[in-house]
Amino acid sequence: MRLSARVDYALRAMAELAAAADQDGAAAPSPMTAEQVAKAQDIPPKFLESILLQLRRAGLVHAQRGPDGGYWLARPAREIGLGQVIRAIDGPLANVRGQRPEDLGYSGAAAALQEVWIALRASEREILDLVSIHDVATGKLPDRVRDLTADPAAWA
Repeated sequence: MRLSARVDYALRAMAELAAAADQDGAAAPSPMTAEQVAKAQDIPPKFLESILLQLRRAGLVHAQRGPDGGYWLARPAREIGLGQVIRAIDGPLANVRGQRPEDLGYSGAAAALQEVWIALRASEREILDLVSIHDVATGKLPDRVRDLTADPAAWA
């Protein structure tokens, strides 16, 4: 799986916004400026602005202008999966040459490739929709992820 710099930055920005939020929902969200997020995550500020705009359009963050303005999560971090963020920035998971796997037409000896690509997408979804922004921001990843990363072969 190849993730773009935009997706990497979006996920890091979302984790930063989650860390700034009151996870219990008892207090109003603490807006962060794009500059604060960019500095905290070492992201080019202008690049981050366009990413935050995409996240806002996707309904994942809210924004407010003015001296008390900034960005904050549109929903609790526990309710935002990594897959949602990736799809908001780069579109559908696991495409082949820009097409969805179910739209591809393979024949002959390569016919089974379509099922492989669909299984790959399902596997990606399993992890990316299981892990929330809250999990990343707190470092408390689900057991399924911990089990997979405990295998030394996963790191090679």
